[in-house]
Amino acid sequence: MKYTLFFKEAQPEDYPLLGGKGASLASMSAANLPVPVGFCVTTHAYSAFLHASDLFDTIMAQVDGIDCADVAQLDQKSAEIRALLLDKPLPAEVESVIRGSYRQLCDLTGLPGTLPVAVRSSATAEDLPDASFAGQQDTYLWVVGEDEVIEHVRRCWASLYTARAINYRRNQNIPENDVLMSVVVQKMVNARTAGVAMTLNPTNGDRSKIVIDASWGLGEAVVSGEVTPDNFLVDKVMLEIIKADIQHKAIEHVPDRVNRRVLTRDIEPDRAAQPCLTDDEVKAVCRIAKTIEKHYRCPQDIEWALDADLPDGENFTLLQSRPETVWTQKKATTQATTKTGMEGILNTLMNPLAARQ
Repeated sequence: MKYTLFFKEAQPEDYPLLGGKGASLASMSAANLPVPVGFCVTTHAYSAFLHASDLFDTIMAQVDGIDCADVAQLDQKSAEIRALLLDKPLPAEVESVIRGSYRQLCDLTGLPGTLPVAVRSSATAEDLPDASFAGQQDTYLWVVGEDEVIEHVRRCWASLYTARAINYRRNQNIPENDVLMSVVVQKMVNARTAGVAMTLNPTNGDRSKIVIDASWGLGEAVVSGEVTPDNFLVDKVMLEIIKADIQHKAIEHVPDRVNRRVLTRDIEPDRAAQPCLTDDEVKAVCRIAKTIEKHYRCPQDIEWALDADLPDGENFTLLQSRPETVWTQKKATTQATTKTGMEGILNTLMNPLAARQ
C-alpha cells in the first residue's frame, strides 16, 4: 500500500489515489510547471484508517439517514460524523509513513523539522469537468511540525463530511461510498500577491480572453470573498491588457512566522489602492495560464501566487488548476440539444411517417 506519494514520484496510474487536487499537482509537477514541492497522503491511508477504526459502515448509515432539506439535522449529523473521525487514532504504520514523508520534505527544503506547509483536502470526486468541489472541504495554512501535520490530515479527512460537502454530493447524485479523501501536504508559499486566472472570460465564455483576479497576500482573501480583487481582462493571443479594474484592497492574509499561523492584516491606504500586479506580471501569469490550458486541453480555473521569498521573474508558483465547469457544461448541454434536434430532423426527412406519429 502506498500511504504517501511525492508529486514528482507519482505516475499517471497513481493519480486516482491522490484525489482531484493532488492528481492535478502531480500532473503539473511531471510537466515541470512551477508547483511548490509536496506529497499526497493517498486514499490508501484514508481507507486503512476507516478499516482500522471500523467506521466505514457507521458513517455510510449515518449519511444515508440524513434529510438534507432538514438543515438542523444535516448540521447535527455532520458534526457527529466528523467527531467520530477526529476521535480515532491513525494506524501506527500510516502515521509513521506520514511523519517520515514530512521529515523528507523538510530536508528537501533545508528546514529540518520546521517547514511550514499547507495541508489541503483532495477528494476523489472533486474537480471533475461536470462538478467542482471548490470550497467544499478544508485547507489549513502554515502548519509546522510532525504532530500538527498528523492532526491536520485527520481534520481534512473529517472535512469530507461537512454539511456543505454532504449536501453538495447529494445534489450531484454522487454515491457516498464512491468518495475517498487524499490530503496534499505542500511547501507553504509566502505570497506577496495571489489570485485566480480563468483561461476564458467567465461572463460570456469567450475563450480568446484570460481573466485574472488578484489581491495582496495569500489567495484566501480572494477565494473567500473578503476583498474585492483587482480584475484584469487580457487578450489571450496578443497578451494585451484590455481592461484593468483596480480596487481598494483593505486587508491581506500574511504569515505570522513567530506564532506559526496566518493572520489578517490591514493594508496601509496607499498600497491598498495600488495595483497588486504590474503589467509585466499580468502578462507572465497569462503565459503560464496558457501553458496550463494547453497541458490539460481545456479551459482552466487556476490558483497561483507570487512568492515574496523568490526573485522577480522566478516567483510565480502554481497552487492548483481545475477544469472550468460553468461554460464547459453549457457547451456540452448545447451540443447534446443540437445533436438531438438534428437527429429528429433527419429522422423526419428519412421517414415521413414519423412526423405523423
